[in-house]
Amino acid sequence: MTGPQPNSLYPIKDHDKLIFLKNFVKVPNIFIGDYTYFDNSGQAADKFEENNVLYNYDFSKVKLVIGKFCAIAAQTRFIMTGDHKLDAISTYPFPIFGQGWESAFNVYDLPVKGDITVGNDVWFGYDSLVMNGVTIGNGAIIAARAVVVKDVPAYSIVAGNPAKVVKMRFDDKTIERLQKIAWWDWKIEKISKHLQELCHLNVEALEMASKEE
Repeated sequence: MTGPQPNSLYPIKDHDKLIFLKNFVKVPNIFIGDYTYFDNSGQAADKFEENNVLYNYDFSKVKLVIGKFCAIAAQTRFIMTGDHKLDAISTYPFPIFGQGWESAFNVYDLPVKGDITVGNDVWFGYDSLVMNGVTIGNGAIIAARAVVVKDVPAYSIVAGNPAKVVKMRFDDKTIERLQKIAWWDWKIEKISKHLQELCHLNVEALEMASKEE
């Protein structure tokens, strides 16, 4: 058995509140890995782009990239852009309204901090918020209602506003080993075969499994 198909819209039978997210993405600047899900806690989940990816304007130069096997809880939001002009008397975005105001400045020159890049096997708690320009490492945990404004190390737990590292999930040596194993890149048949190792803290066995053909 290899679990649900990654192209399934609703991988849990008779449950439309949880989706495999990549199958609902339509805009060209959002990229989602296989098996990453969004659970909208009792509400339909198919409006992720409209409700959870904010300020994704046509003139935005920001991309949202989320890896494989991530778990995204309800109300998690990603701020794609929305930075206003700071090197002027007014921060008001006159040009977006047109009708003669478009000549004030070029909206494509508005400041952006960069893409949002999320690794694999990342868990986003309820109502977490991620700003543009942030990179989140593999295996990280974003606590409920955390506001992420800077990079998050792999296998760390961050919480608060602004989010800060409150704990590392494993010691440096173990994190290095897990990063090298990169189980999320295995074929799904191999992942399914070694679920016991993945779902328990058995790094040695996982390393042995990683050497299998």
